[in-house]
Amino acid sequence: MKKILLLSITLFLLGSIDGISQQLVYQPKNPVFGGNNFNYQWMLASAQSQDTTKDPDAVGSNQFGFNRSPLDDFAESLNRQILSRLSRELVTRQFGESALENGTYTLGDYQIEIGQGGSGVSVTIVDTKTGATTVVEVPFN
Repeated sequence: MKKILLLSITLFLLGSIDGISQQLVYQPKNPVFGGNNFNYQWMLASAQSQDTTKDPDAVGSNQFGFNRSPLDDFAESLNRQILSRLSRELVTRQFGESALENGTYTLGDYQIEIGQGGSGVSVTIVDTKTGATTVVEVPFN
């Protein structure tokens, strides 16, 4: 009788476990994989706070808040003013009374070559620092 009672209690307990258990369902946290969209900001902030690598291409600023030294800014400003004046002079002389003189000029970081092209005046500007070349053609009147 004890065996039957013990067996019936064991079967009763095993049968009732199914009634109190729950179904395990995987719910991802990341919204990219189907998780809750409200987790996005938290996950992004968490990832950015753990990121210790620096971008080698990023330009940092120095203690004065400049991305470059003031001397480099001055040199670039001077080069821009020279190129601006050259462009005004080019248009004025080409469409004015006197023509530009052919030749090669070196102004700051730029080498400027002025010559006659097939359809007008050809101006070739070469940046000596980077090697970048720009060709401008101003047509005849």
